Amino acid sequence: MAEAFNDKTLVGDKAARYAEVADEIAAVLDGETNLTARMATVASMLASSFDHYFWTGFYVVDPAKDRELVVGPYQGTLGCLRIAFGRGVCGAAAKTGQTQLVADVHAFPGHIACDSRSQSEIVVPVFDASGTLLAVFDVDSDKPAAFDAVDQQGLEKILRATFA
Repeated sequence: MAEAFNDKTLVGDKAARYAEVADEIAAVLDGETNLTARMATVASMLASSFDHYFWTGFYVVDPAKDRELVVGPYQGTLGCLRIAFGRGVCGAAAKTGQTQLVADVHAFPGHIACDSRSQSEIVVPVFDASGTLLAVFDVDSDKPAAFDAVDQQGLEKILRATFA
């Protein structure tokens, strides 16, 4: 008879997987200083670690354009090329500097539908050691309400450790 998992077991398993991936990312990136290489590695390793991830990647602050993000390293289908601060979920994270956890992207005001299969999303702002916004890290799922506080805590910890 198969063992049934309760919600707490599943949450614990997901938290443990985030901790494992954090250690794996730290080991792979040890000594690597190139920002693009670091972003590409994080996007790739996280995309391959969680089944509920559909699109995973960075939108980088464009130093040549005021308050605009440009697509950076990612895994998945074609992403939006540019997003203004304050526009959509990524733009909201860039403008506020706060993680956006969205259970239903279709209900989010101004959502940008880069891929119509996206149902839920989490976007985490990425800061350097001085507190300057470098990028936002965007994860979409083709399932509604796919992300929770465990995802938020895991991603925030990984991104702080990797880029701050």
